[in-house]
Amino acid sequence: MPEADLQTIRRVYASLRLIRRFEEEVARIYPEDKIKSPVHLSIGQESVAVGVCDALNKDDLAGGTYRGHATYIAKGGDINALMAELYGKDTGCTRGKGGSMHLCDIKNNVVGSSAVVGTTVPIALGYALALKREAKGRVIASFMGDGATEEGVFHESLNFAALKRLPVVFVLENNFFAIHTPIARRQAVPDAICERVQTYGIPAYRVTDADVFKIRNIMMDALPKMRRGEYGPIFLECHTYRWREHVGPANDYDAGYRSTDDLKPWVDNDQIPRVAAMLDPDERARIDAQVEKDVAAAIAFAEKSPFPAAKELHTHVYA
Repeated sequence: MPEADLQTIRRVYASLRLIRRFEEEVARIYPEDKIKSPVHLSIGQESVAVGVCDALNKDDLAGGTYRGHATYIAKGGDINALMAELYGKDTGCTRGKGGSMHLCDIKNNVVGSSAVVGTTVPIALGYALALKREAKGRVIASFMGDGATEEGVFHESLNFAALKRLPVVFVLENNFFAIHTPIARRQAVPDAICERVQTYGIPAYRVTDADVFKIRNIMMDALPKMRRGEYGPIFLECHTYRWREHVGPANDYDAGYRSTDDLKPWVDNDQIPRVAAMLDPDERARIDAQVEKDVAAAIAFAEKSPFPAAKELHTHVYA
């Protein structure tokens, strides 16, 4: 891994660890039927969200996919409100109405996720246009999966962002599957996503080993140029791998579309123990203890929080 200062290593490890433990607890609780929405877990994919979001300023924005717990947490979203949202509680980040796939924490500049593939990409353009007009050097990171690159709106958004030189970071979490269909069965040239993006005049970067610091370094190099207006949008493709099933808490390696042999190199390259090894054991233990405390507090908060009142069914409804 590239060198990083100790403070950055601490912060990155704490974020990686928090996401992993939060989602492991979600997976543990899910069979108890306390969690009231489907969950798309980010276990194994944490380094993308952390590498990107750690480079952002607090007042920058981020929008995730329906597999968005990692983006929400990495950007500083309230984990009590996140767990309560999964429980369908009134104290959830969208008052228990959005569930796992529709996360929003405007106070912490998490601008929302969506259950529909690719739909957060054009929404990010609206924010980016507003940020450009605001002229304060703020940017938005828009996360997507590899399936989103096959949607027409992806290409429309790239063209518009390049044309208007918008301050948006397009982040592709390429885990090689759209649900259960591998990318090689969906794209004639699956290794050429960055090359296709470059035809719009957008700088494109690819990280194939999920190295959290490589991802962060690309961001740290590009963001000052974006803030000064030297760059418009950039595109960052990060190879990663989801360890659990597409939706739900279990493993699915007996489903016939992938094998544990595919998983092994990603487990061997897991960024959490790699970054942990860069810390003093006592310091790592302190971080781990704080993470356990925070996750336990989030569960307790969700458990004791009330469900929305019946009248809330008719609030925030357009028609």
